[in-house]
This record gives sequence, structure tokens and C-alpha cells, in this order.
Amino acid sequence: MFAEERKRKILEILEKEQAVKVLDLSALFQVSEATIRRDLQELEEAGLLKRTHGGAVSNQTTSFEPSITEKKDQYYAEKLAIANLAVELIQEGETVMLDAGSTTLQIALLLKQKKNITVVTNAINIAWELSTGNIEVILLGGNLRQRTLSLVGPITENTLSGLHVDKFFLATNGLDLKKGLTTPNLNEAQTKKAMLNSAKEVIAVADHSKFGRVAFSHICHFDRVDCLITDRGAPAQVLHALRRQGIKVLVADAGDDN
Repeated sequence: MFAEERKRKILEILEKEQAVKVLDLSALFQVSEATIRRDLQELEEAGLLKRTHGGAVSNQTTSFEPSITEKKDQYYAEKLAIANLAVELIQEGETVMLDAGSTTLQIALLLKQKKNITVVTNAINIAWELSTGNIEVILLGGNLRQRTLSLVGPITENTLSGLHVDKFFLATNGLDLKKGLTTPNLNEAQTKKAMLNSAKEVIAVADHSKFGRVAFSHICHFDRVDCLITDRGAPAQVLHALRRQGIKVLVADAGDDN
């Protein structure tokens, strides 16, 4: 078992039991106690747990992953402006994939009035919103993360391996020129990677607050992104660097939607 998968399993155990012991984890994963201690140290440094004598406890308050409810009203004008630009890129007859996220939810709301479009998503709130429109919706299966209302895990990834979409709108918690796109949760990251592999074109959507942030789990570097849609608050030097890499950058004006 790779280290990333092992750490993901540790976090899953913590979500259920709120505490883990080094000795138990060592026996479960059949690795040395030193390896487990190193895993716990890295997870603590990422703010995902708190180490204790002989183990670790859950540290949800410093996991730096806001829930979908908490994110709903943050930078609302910016997200709506980004969504407006995103919808303009979608052509009749296309199949698009919407990642779970507050910005992609705004895209879904604007898409409700369109016809002859198929939407694939792993977000149950997005699927629910689109259920009242004229769009064909394909909801991916998987394990439900209540914090983000997303479906993730092996079932989701297996389903994605047989799908091919025209455009994938990717949500992210962090954007950094060196580290690329990142998210706090390992399961989310793995599912996003599977989504990337199913898409002809990858379009990242992120408001300016995501720039300069690096979350725990890596999604991809910018060479996997074809287009980035952001708002005028994004740092100009970063956008210039991305354009130099051949990435199409679209900047939305939130003032248009006030």
C-alpha cells in the first residue's frame, strides 16, 4: 500500500472513531511503528489531526476544508461571474462534467435553462438542482462525503474509467504555480484525478481567494489544465505566468453581476 493511500485510510478511521493508536495502525497496515509515526506527523503538519502520546485524535477544526454550506455565500459575486463565463464555453450537444463545489453549483444553476446538454457530476446537490431542468443528468455513484456533498472513492473512479466527456469544470481549494492544484481531502483528490482522465478539455474554476494556497492533497499540475476561469482579484503575475505556459485564462468581472 502506498503512503498516500495509507494516510487516506488513517483519516477515514479517524472520521469514524475520533482516535487512533500507533500500535493498532502498525498491525493493520503491516508497517513499522516508525512509518506510522511519520504518517501521523505529516497529517498533523497538514492540519488534519493532532498527535497524542501513542497515537492521534481527530482535529476537524483545523482541517481547513469548509463545508459546502460555509462556502455558499463566500465570494458569491465572483463565483457567479465565473459561472457566467463558464456557461458561455458550453456548446449545444456537449457532454460536460461538473465537479463538486460552490462555483460549479453556480454553473449548474445557470445551465438549468439550456437544452440538449448532458451533465455528469459527482455532486448530489448539483444533480438535484438540474433535476428540474431540461438537461440529461448522470450522477456518479460512490461514497458520500457529507461535508462537500460529493461522491468519491473506488466506485466513482471505476465508473469514470468508462466515461468520456467534452469539458470538465474542475473545482479546487488551492492554486500555486509550483504545487499546482490541491484539495484538503485525499479521497476528493483521487476522484478529481479520475475525472481529469475522462475529459477532453479541463477547465479550472476558482475565485481569487484560492491563489497562493496549498492544501494537503495534490490534484494535478497546471500542464493538465487547458483553461482557467477566475476573477479580477487574482494576482496578475500568476495569470501572466499561466498564459506563458499556454493556458487560456479568462477573467470575470464580478461588478457585472452586482
